Amino acid sequence: MTKSDKKIDALRRRVLERGQIPRHIAIIMDGNGRWAKERGLPRVAGHNEGINSVREVVRECGLLGVEVLTLYTFSVENWSRPKSEVSALMQLLLRTIRNEVDELHKNNVRLTLIGYLDNLPSGTRKGLLEGVEKTKNNKGLNLNLALSYGSRQEIVEAVKAISKDVRDKKITIESIDEKLFSDYLFTAGKPDPDLLIRTSGEMRISNFLLWQLAYTEIYVTQIYWPEFRVPELLAAVESYQKRERRFGKISDQLNRNPETISQ
Repeated sequence: MTKSDKKIDALRRRVLERGQIPRHIAIIMDGNGRWAKERGLPRVAGHNEGINSVREVVRECGLLGVEVLTLYTFSVENWSRPKSEVSALMQLLLRTIRNEVDELHKNNVRLTLIGYLDNLPSGTRKGLLEGVEKTKNNKGLNLNLALSYGSRQEIVEAVKAISKDVRDKKITIESIDEKLFSDYLFTAGKPDPDLLIRTSGEMRISNFLLWQLAYTEIYVTQIYWPEFRVPELLAAVESYQKRERRFGKISDQLNRNPETISQ
């Protein structure tokens, strides 16, 4: 074991011993293009290297016992990028899923997708859905990819669906509450994120899980996504573990009711 491996192993043990592992981690994977530009490489090289970060983070989340890992893979706004880059991203996505799905399956990872999937090229969508089908019965980490995703659009669609069900007398206006509204979102059935990680230092959430992030702890790192690996993930989780999640209460209330800290 190298010195670096020993350091990572010690950090992992410390994180696991501390407990309070986030049930759901969401990541805005930013900085691929800047990472490539600083090295005189085409932008797609950054996306390619970012796949290695995804692989490591997925594996580590499985080891830590994280239940859900949501990766902001492609936003609705990303469709406005140059066609050549979008095409390369779609091909990379398809190739990656085909290359990685057997490993995901072997590691008991369940793949799910959220977003406007009909907007994806048919070949990419077909390959992704095949991965979803192959892993649907797995009980380990839920790897949740946000693709052609926009949170404002998701919320608007939820409002439309609720309005239709009220009109059709499937639900009543009086029955509408936060729980019911959440059930109309793409993330229905999943816990809200406990921890949001954003790479590359940008201080915004970019139309990502606006409803779901209401009480999420936010961790921003200057590191570009292609350089974000196991040590950086463990540092983010350790930062989360040191925080006091009050949910509107005060510290004294939490100290009297310790169980509320992990809610």
